[in-house]
Amino acid sequence: MLTSRRSFLAGAAALAAAPALAKAPLGGGTAPTYRFKVGDFEITAFSDGYFDATTQLFVGVDQAEAGKSLERDFHGTGPAVRLGVNAFVLNTGDKLVLVDAGTIPGFAPTLGKLPERLVAAGFKPEDFDAIVMTHLHADHVGGLLSAPDVARFPKAEFIVSAAEHKFWHDDGIMAQAPKDMQGFFQAARATSKPYAKALRTFDKDGEVLPGVSSVALPGHTPGHTGYLIASGKDSALLWGDIVHSSSIQLAHPEATVVFDVDPKQAAATRKALLDRVSADKSLVAGMHMDFPAFAHIEKSGDGYRAAPQPWRID
Repeated sequence: MLTSRRSFLAGAAALAAAPALAKAPLGGGTAPTYRFKVGDFEITAFSDGYFDATTQLFVGVDQAEAGKSLERDFHGTGPAVRLGVNAFVLNTGDKLVLVDAGTIPGFAPTLGKLPERLVAAGFKPEDFDAIVMTHLHADHVGGLLSAPDVARFPKAEFIVSAAEHKFWHDDGIMAQAPKDMQGFFQAARATSKPYAKALRTFDKDGEVLPGVSSVALPGHTPGHTGYLIASGKDSALLWGDIVHSSSIQLAHPEATVVFDVDPKQAAATRKALLDRVSADKSLVAGMHMDFPAFAHIEKSGDGYRAAPQPWRID
């Protein structure tokens, strides 16, 4: 039965006249984890926090159009844009795997929450069998160390694409990089060093762990990699930094970010992948997508839109 305007207003008036609810202290903060099943596997999404930037982070898109994209998704009108940072834990039943490791200390006071949230969720650093890296930017390697030169995950294999590891450890490339990028090389090297004996690289797409396959997605960095998690009939693609702002870069796939090593390739990779996952109706997740980060992608006009995965309890 449809509710009439008069009955709705009457109900609202009754609520307003009801006794006040008991007072309780505000909890503050947001839910930092989300856990669900992919086949027989379990994935837990973690928020490492967020940082505030501006639409000037995005290149190749009109700033006014970027603002309209944000406004459409109720994310303000720009130029301010808030970007989350996520990481994921995969439990295959045999292996406990961390996908990316959050942000280095000092990046922003609202970041670097991953280590404490892993422990709060029941994951001890010594329990991890492997760490797989989408790439080695500073907002993905921060939780790797518990102290300078000390690996936080002492028993974990460290898995990253050969192209990615080589790029950040090339002295010639670092010497030619702009000064404001030098810190990225230093962070990648410092956080990788304690895992030298545990390092395993790969140079082509394929299974890196049972049920975990690498997908080369170059452009943001030379070895930027996604990971397809597959169990039974279910799968999810953890696509790293294909998008930094879903609002802006899905509506405008041509928009790159100032941190892209090869902007032209990054845009081409993004467009090709968006075409593929929208056609296949694939479940995807990203390190900067709105938490809890999982969504399906569909075409929308000249661009795309994200349809967030419904929350569920398995």
